[in-house]
Amino acid sequence: MASPATTQTVRPLDTLRFDASGPPQITSVVTDHLRLLGARTDRPVHVDAPAGGTTLAGGGFAPAHAAATWADPASGLADEATVQAATGIMAVHGRRDGTPRGLAVDYAATATAVLAVQGLLANLVGQARGAAPAHVTTGADRAGLLAVSQYLAAAGADEGEAAEIAAGGPPFTSADGTVFELETLDPGAWAAFWKALEAPADALRAGWRPFQFRYATACAPLPAALHTTARSHGWDRIRRAAAASGAEVCALRSLADRAAEHDGAAPWSLTPSTAWAAGSAGSVRAAGAAGGLPAPPAAGSLRESAGPLAGLTVLEAGRRIQAPLAAHLLGLLGADVIRIEPPGGDPLRGMPPACSGISARWLALNRGKRAVEIDIKAEADRGRLRDMAAHADVFLHNWAPGKAAALGLDADDLARVNPALVHAYTSGWAGRLDDAPMGTDFMVQARTGVGEAARPDGEPPAPSLMTLLDVLGGLLGAEAVLAGLLLRERTGRGVRVDSSLLGAADTLTGPALRRAARGQNPRRPAGFRYPLATADGWIAPADADARAAAGHDLRGLPTAEALSRLRRHGLTATAVTTELSDLHHDPRFAGSISRDAHGAPAVPDPWSFA
Repeated sequence: MASPATTQTVRPLDTLRFDASGPPQITSVVTDHLRLLGARTDRPVHVDAPAGGTTLAGGGFAPAHAAATWADPASGLADEATVQAATGIMAVHGRRDGTPRGLAVDYAATATAVLAVQGLLANLVGQARGAAPAHVTTGADRAGLLAVSQYLAAAGADEGEAAEIAAGGPPFTSADGTVFELETLDPGAWAAFWKALEAPADALRAGWRPFQFRYATACAPLPAALHTTARSHGWDRIRRAAAASGAEVCALRSLADRAAEHDGAAPWSLTPSTAWAAGSAGSVRAAGAAGGLPAPPAAGSLRESAGPLAGLTVLEAGRRIQAPLAAHLLGLLGADVIRIEPPGGDPLRGMPPACSGISARWLALNRGKRAVEIDIKAEADRGRLRDMAAHADVFLHNWAPGKAAALGLDADDLARVNPALVHAYTSGWAGRLDDAPMGTDFMVQARTGVGEAARPDGEPPAPSLMTLLDVLGGLLGAEAVLAGLLLRERTGRGVRVDSSLLGAADTLTGPALRRAARGQNPRRPAGFRYPLATADGWIAPADADARAAAGHDLRGLPTAEALSRLRRHGLTATAVTTELSDLHHDPRFAGSISRDAHGAPAVPDPWSFA
């Protein structure tokens, strides 16, 4: 291909063209993202094919192909509803309600589309670095398993959950009918908020633990007295209590509200550095590869990989889910990921439940990474981090807004020591909303209409307690980094990339926002993706067969017999996974779920390259 240092391009896929076909829920997102990244097509996109793929060509690259399907046809999973049912998404999303429930948004399809674009970008990055082109395959079944990987890991841990898994959780409702989400990471602020509203002391004490762990358990069985307290005060009083206590509240916004203010921005942004790398990006890396980074692992000590990012180094200063998941995906693609942890290590390593003494959830996102302890409050350690960044390819973080600049570790700061660096920031809001609350998953869901989109018409809006946006935000973060790496290879310049939970929300709700903008009802019809009870479990019909399947009374039949009855009538359905630990032996995922060196369940890589 043309020299990366001399190619004239503004976006990573400029001068490339694509052809696409496949299921509409997947293919529409793939084509949207490819266009935003600069690719063009002269042919109609075929979105009615049950299987298909996308081919990118041009710009001096060999054709790159990615196939994105629902699942292996032998699994019987044929659409969004059946994938949600089988992979455990319905089980996790339904924990608040006490029964499995389908998400009314096409979550698995959206994640699959992002994974497919990741595979294409990684393929091109590999080609730019001398690797042979590869055929990439991904599926919604793999995307679904990745989405529940933390919950699956916890279900297979050596000990039980730290908090009860039972029905219940926010949002709350005020006396004047405002439905709102509450957020705080501080037990003192939690207590002060409820004391200001005169909640019973025993209720606020009992409520903190399930509230604190709701990100981990996807439920929060709060004392009823807290909901009663909220309903006894008007919204203005609740807002004053939050402001005085340090907690934050956010009234649930509708999809129509979000559509009216939507700025049409892409889910990420890429800004080339003004600094010019001396020679190609590869020569910059080679000039000092031994200088600031810890020694590479001994052969066989980490996950062996010949992926398209092999030989690249990612520094990750991430907490919780979004940035760690993005870095985890880059590691699965072959990069060497080095976590920047505070003195004493990441405290989330000890978050229960554990496998061999290490948090199962932490392992789901961080296995295979190396770690270096850095005290970012100390100038000497910040100097060490700058020296490491001088010889890395990617610096990825999700610090609070403004923190990187305050520490002298923002994109412009690090470009001075490494003009070829891809500096990636995964945030809550990307600075796009002036009145934004705290940028956490459930607050972003509340503010952007996800709480309305996730449930069908006729049901009260409620953000899912499954970490929908943290996971999708991590996927978009990895996609943005790969786009930045490709742009760097094509221009010779470093890149700042920004992604956000807001971008994840808009990507997920895109079809609903477009319906709202046209003045249509943006929500799915009543009863949409609601599983059908059997004598011993639940089944989920495919979306196209749901109306016909609902006409059969299956409550007295065992699940296997109920499925057989529907199949005899030509209807597609699958059993709903209700216990995530059962996925290990589920024939729909035969052999795909393994255990890592600590004994924690590990889901399969979301792509295969051949």
